[in-house]
Amino acid sequence: MIELKVTGMTCGHCESAVNKALSAVAGVTRVVEVNRESEKVLVEGQVDIQALIDVIKEEGYNAERVS
Repeated sequence: MIELKVTGMTCGHCESAVNKALSAVAGVTRVVEVNRESEKVLVEGQVDIQALIDVIKEEGYNAERVS
């Protein structure tokens, strides 16, 4: 499970946009959670973490891996 902190999401549409973008990344098997209130995103799969961060940034949000 990969956990990211995503900032800048303000509404349900933001959550949907991030979810859709992450789902399209090669290697993602499931987007478990996208939560604007906790700023938490959980993703399952064998995927390059930088690819996840990049696609979130392309949507206009900030992202970083949670240790």
